[in-house]
Amino acid sequence: MKHRHRRNYNDPGHAHELTFSCYQGFQFLKAERTCCWLAAAIRDARQELGFDVWAYVFMPEHVHLLVQPREDVYDIAEIRKAIKSPVAMKAIAYIEEHLPEWLPRITRRRGRKCERLFWQSGGGYDRNIVKASTLSTVIDYIHANPVRRRLAERPWEWRWSSAAHFYGVGVSPLQPDPVPPDWTA
Repeated sequence: MKHRHRRNYNDPGHAHELTFSCYQGFQFLKAERTCCWLAAAIRDARQELGFDVWAYVFMPEHVHLLVQPREDVYDIAEIRKAIKSPVAMKAIAYIEEHLPEWLPRITRRRGRKCERLFWQSGGGYDRNIVKASTLSTVIDYIHANPVRRRLAERPWEWRWSSAAHFYGVGVSPLQPDPVPPDWTA
């Protein structure tokens, strides 16, 4: 059976709404250390690959990021990988050392290959954003995730979100970049 890969659209000037999930829906992002690793990986990738982070939320089992590459030529798959890989390596090493009882749950065999997974296979969801009106809807959707799940009463109360920054009621652990004026509705 041939696997179909989702095509990435690396169009200059587009923003990307990225969503990726933990393997098997495990709530690995409930751990503060894991969220710190993810924030650090995003900071490092942002600096190395030249993209802005406009909004985000880390939920217990998935992540929403709104990013815009600063260069006309970029590879969104490379950006995703630069964010996800360091977190997976640290998390799997942590599990091997401190929680070995979890190893069978994150181990998958494919033929002769045996692999340990932190993230769900595949690239996740990637939606290109081209209009300011769509952007504001996406940001609202991202920030409302914890409220919809009843994890917080108001978006800015969820620690691992850019909502506090947007609402002007605090500092987000991962400081978002400013949204350019031509993107505000």
